This record gives sequence, C-alpha cells and structure tokens, in this order.
Amino acid sequence: MSSRRICVFCGSHLGRDERFVGAAIDAAERIVRAGYGVVYGGGRVGLMGVVANAALAAGGEVIGVIPGALASAEVAHQGLSALHVVQSMHERKAMMTDLSEAFIALPGGFGTMDELCEALTWRQLKIHDKPVGIFNFEGFFDPLLSLFDRMVDEGFVMERSRALLRASSSIDELLSWLDGPRNGNLPSS
Repeated sequence: MSSRRICVFCGSHLGRDERFVGAAIDAAERIVRAGYGVVYGGGRVGLMGVVANAALAAGGEVIGVIPGALASAEVAHQGLSALHVVQSMHERKAMMTDLSEAFIALPGGFGTMDELCEALTWRQLKIHDKPVGIFNFEGFFDPLLSLFDRMVDEGFVMERSRALLRASSSIDELLSWLDGPRNGNLPSS
C-alpha cells in the first residue's frame, strides 16, 4: 500500500467528449507511475470510475470514500483497495483530506467544484498545508481560473491565496510540482 496518495476530484459523468476519458486514464496511470496511490469519491461511474479502474490496472492503490446515500446513486466501486462508506459529504471530504497529501481536480461538475474549492479554502485557512492543483485538460478550467483572477483584481482574494492553486494542462508538470519545492514555477493556467 502506498503511503503517498493524491486525492483526485472528478466527474460522476463521462462528459460529452471522449477525450476526457482518455485524459482521466492517462492522469491515473501517470499518478501511479509517479509512486502515488489515489483517493477519490468511491464511485464506479463517470470519470471517477475511469480514474479508479485505470489506477487499479496500473497496479496502484485506490481508496474510495463515499456517503451511504450516494453508494447506490454513484454505484460504489467494490473492487478497490479500500472503500469507506461514511455518513455525509462533509465526512467524505474530511476523510479524503486525511488520507491524501495533495489534491488534483480533473474535469467534473458541481461536486468537483465543491471539493476543489473546499480543499483550496482549507489550504488558505491553514486547516491543511497540502498542495491543490488543477489538470486543466483542453482548457476546461480556463473560465474558473479567470474568475479566480478576477477575484484577486477586485480585492476579494489576496494574491498569495490565489497562488496556492496551481493549474497546468500537463499532468506531468503537476506531479513534478508536487514532488518539488512548494514554491515551484508551475504555470497557473
């Protein structure tokens, strides 16, 4: 079992473009090759299931955390290294944080945004000091990153807080950033 784990936030749907599936497979395989296990939302559907299956196929440790109420809706993955069924979404996010040393968001919907923003907020508030990254495949997160920059421009977010989030169109760059000094020169878009 890996003691180094990355929490991957991603969609419970596949998206309209099959390139998202290919990117999720590639990201999971590269995470495992870099020596990390995967912590994720515990479902076997959507990009979540794709990430879990690809990481397992690559020989990686995969830990799922899913609220009991979602275990049937997201069809809890039964083939994982470990599956934790918890009571609430808050408990899910807290456990995923405890089990991981970093976070990477892949394309997804509201749940992915919720998890990403909470991990980033907790980092800003010093609840944890774990890196938070975005795999900005095909510019999926460009509008969000522009909004974050506008928040800085309008004085709602300090530049040092905005700098806590790293984004790259290359999963390898994100993994290098995780393994390097926390103040690395990874591009932020």
